[in-house]
Amino acid sequence: MKCTAYRITLLGVSVAAAMVLSYIETLIPLSIAVPGVKMGLANLVMVFLLYKLDWKHAAAVSIIRVLLTALLFGNAASLAYSASGAALSLIVMSLLKGSGAFSSVGVSMAGAVSHNAGQIIMAVLLTGTREIAWWLPPLILSGIVTGLAIGAVGAVLISKIKLKTD
Repeated sequence: MKCTAYRITLLGVSVAAAMVLSYIETLIPLSIAVPGVKMGLANLVMVFLLYKLDWKHAAAVSIIRVLLTALLFGNAASLAYSASGAALSLIVMSLLKGSGAFSSVGVSMAGAVSHNAGQIIMAVLLTGTREIAWWLPPLILSGIVTGLAIGAVGAVLISKIKLKTD
């Protein structure tokens, strides 16, 4: 796809939206017994971009968001966890979307679950503690619930927002 001013603007707005959603997420206290449970609001932007543009644009926005969010609100550890989750999530969502067998809701749910799996894998690698993997079952459950919610909102946005590229 051509790199037009419209597309560059769209991607810049997408990065900003994903970062704002990431920040809003930090302000919402989730009192769940499992550490690391988040709603995954920024995934809304990734699902939207996957369906309205393609995986390359979603990946570019994801990489920039992860780097800027870690720089502004996090540290090296948060960068490692966020990057591993975002990368695995984007790979899984891209493959499932490309298969044509899943709706945007199903793609979002798989993305949320794989994001949690990516973070657990990184935690095991960084700490050398395999027992951290015991957190995966409740994180899978939370990923299904949050992925369903984000996917439902994403489906509405995908159907209602028309881009110049449509």
